[in-house]
Amino acid sequence: MARLNLRVLLLGLVVLNAAASLSFAASFEADFHDETLRIDYFHTGDATEEIVSLDQMWRQGIWAGSRTRLVDDLDLGRYYAKAFDADSGELMWSRGFDSYYGEWKTTSKAADGVRRTYHESALMPLPKRPVVFTLSVREKDNSLAEIYRLAIDPADWRIRRDALADDVIVVKSAVHGDSHPRVDIAIVGEGYTAAEADKFRADVDRFAATMLNHDPYKSMADRFNVWGVLKPSQESGCDEPSRGVHRNTSLGCTFDSLDSERYMLTEDNRAIRDVAAHVPYDVLYIMVNHERYGGGGIYNLFCTFTSDNQWSEYVFLHEFGHSFAGLADEYYSSSTAYNDFYPAGREPNERNITALSDPNQVKWADLLTAGTNVPTDWVKAEYDRMDQEYQVERGRTNERIASLMTSGASEAEIEAAKVAGEELSKSHQEVVDAWFARNPTREMVGVFEGAGYASEGLYRSQLDCIMFTKGMKPFCAACDRGIREVVERYGE
Repeated sequence: MARLNLRVLLLGLVVLNAAASLSFAASFEADFHDETLRIDYFHTGDATEEIVSLDQMWRQGIWAGSRTRLVDDLDLGRYYAKAFDADSGELMWSRGFDSYYGEWKTTSKAADGVRRTYHESALMPLPKRPVVFTLSVREKDNSLAEIYRLAIDPADWRIRRDALADDVIVVKSAVHGDSHPRVDIAIVGEGYTAAEADKFRADVDRFAATMLNHDPYKSMADRFNVWGVLKPSQESGCDEPSRGVHRNTSLGCTFDSLDSERYMLTEDNRAIRDVAAHVPYDVLYIMVNHERYGGGGIYNLFCTFTSDNQWSEYVFLHEFGHSFAGLADEYYSSSTAYNDFYPAGREPNERNITALSDPNQVKWADLLTAGTNVPTDWVKAEYDRMDQEYQVERGRTNERIASLMTSGASEAEIEAAKVAGEELSKSHQEVVDAWFARNPTREMVGVFEGAGYASEGLYRSQLDCIMFTKGMKPFCAACDRGIREVVERYGE
């Protein structure tokens, strides 16, 4: 009798869930078209001032996102885009995100009052009636302050409906079904010429397999669709300004972003969006046809990586952790362009780091290894000595390569310096991995000081993680859970 009652209860839950999904779907159909409204705008200012102004709006393709989870409850990102019903004021849709501008305003130049303008886009389902679109920024106390408001009438003749370009190549790599209940990933090619289209197709398949064979994505592979999209470039590769290299490419990707030599991004947001619009997408990868180590990732914007470096697969997964799941960097010794990226006195929203303001309320308390001290001693000083020596040598190596490339040195000498740099990176990581393997805390889930670009005051959950050091290693326990939490938000 008890078993029968349990079956009845489970059947009832299935019926209720199905009914809820039907109800949400009906609500979506009442409020939205199954199309995408792209809102392009300019974001201008410095460390203390932000100005937003409309560029254009576009009606493009199907809505790739969920039809049942339209309001973002993850509380991730330094910005929030929201849409309210114009008559009732009801919140109809929202999405947290970070932006290139948001990173710019943490730099020393922005603090000195230097202003920059960045082009950004918000994608939402096309409403069936007028809405009010807003942008808000997160204040130091973690509250959201509105910085922009725009009334949108979906019948406005100013909303563009341009035909898509006909010179874009689409690759259907790992597509498991309907876009609405899945995470649609567009891998957008950069620096591939028309003659390198076959290489692009092979690279897309290679990196799709890399992702879907690495946990936690492997256990949820059927929840993802992976597409490749390429607008061929005139030249291969991308810009390396500090090395005197400039390339004519379709997306304008460049190393030295925010004056950080290995940080590779693009400021040509419109070019990215125009190419990506050829497929349904929730998140964007930009795959750069290059052999140099580098990349970047910004939450709910895009991530970049190069295709042919020894660390390319690692960078591919690491940067996607930022752009898809809003994970923080767990390293703290490498140079960055940021100042006060995580303000003192505020608990980071990212799931994988903590300021540990209350040792009795650890963010991942339920994952802690029994008996682990909080904070967890991991012989940090010894690691720091090794890493500081490497950072100095790495800096010298990069300076030498740049000097050779900008002073007319021979190709052989330049190539030898590049090879030496790759060997240095590999040998250092081998030493670090061996040190981790000997560390008695290597399997523990604890609270390890050093994370989020800060040697002190910020903590991560495990000794090592793909968000901490280089290599095809597991995500830490906090990262794994954070990724799964985000995937679950992409429901039907």
